[in-house]
Amino acid sequence: MTELLFREAPYLKSCEATVLEVRENAVILDRTIFYPLGGGQPGDTGRIGGLRVVDTRKGEGDSVLHIFEPPSEKPKAGEKLPKEIDWDRRHRHMRFHTALHLLGAVVRAPVTGGRIAADKSHLDFDIEMENLVKEAIESGVNGLVEAAHATRASWIEDAELDARPEPVKTMSVAPPRGAGRVRLLEIPGVDLQACGGTHVANTAEIGRLAVARIRSEGKRNRRVTLAFAQ
Repeated sequence: MTELLFREAPYLKSCEATVLEVRENAVILDRTIFYPLGGGQPGDTGRIGGLRVVDTRKGEGDSVLHIFEPPSEKPKAGEKLPKEIDWDRRHRHMRFHTALHLLGAVVRAPVTGGRIAADKSHLDFDIEMENLVKEAIESGVNGLVEAAHATRASWIEDAELDARPEPVKTMSVAPPRGAGRVRLLEIPGVDLQACGGTHVANTAEIGRLAVARIRSEGKRNRRVTLAFAQ
């Protein structure tokens, strides 16, 4: 069992943790600030002691696999080590992840998929191409950025989500379950949906956005890609 510090403290850049288990190319810790790949958001990278962490993935239950480059000497179970994420990369993911929530609020259509990267991010919509106007989308998302909406996380019980499934917005990605409850991300008055990713505290932190591309991705999917404006 790993304490997932990134859920409640997404701005925590470093801390100490105790090694629970060492595998061939991964280490499991008693607590972690590293976000594992999921929900379209990449896994964090960084350092744990002398290890260079090149990816982070979900393990069994609430454990997290910190995948490292082959070291000259592996740590030992019980060892306490400092750890630090690559903050600039993570912060860009946080900004983009929150930006995609704004994009979903502006483009009123079912979301069929999405992906986040450090240089650009996209959502796929089930919508006709003529309903996607670059200038209108840019104006809409940047208006929400400039409005400086606070974001907040909360939790909903599985049974309540089953009875009220509206917060599940992405058709291709189910919210993370298994603990009896699901995390929600709310931008009051703008968006509310099930989401386990990391986000900025206020939309103003995202910065100005540009629609980098709108294109067809098959019979039903239309992809809108966002980038940070220069």
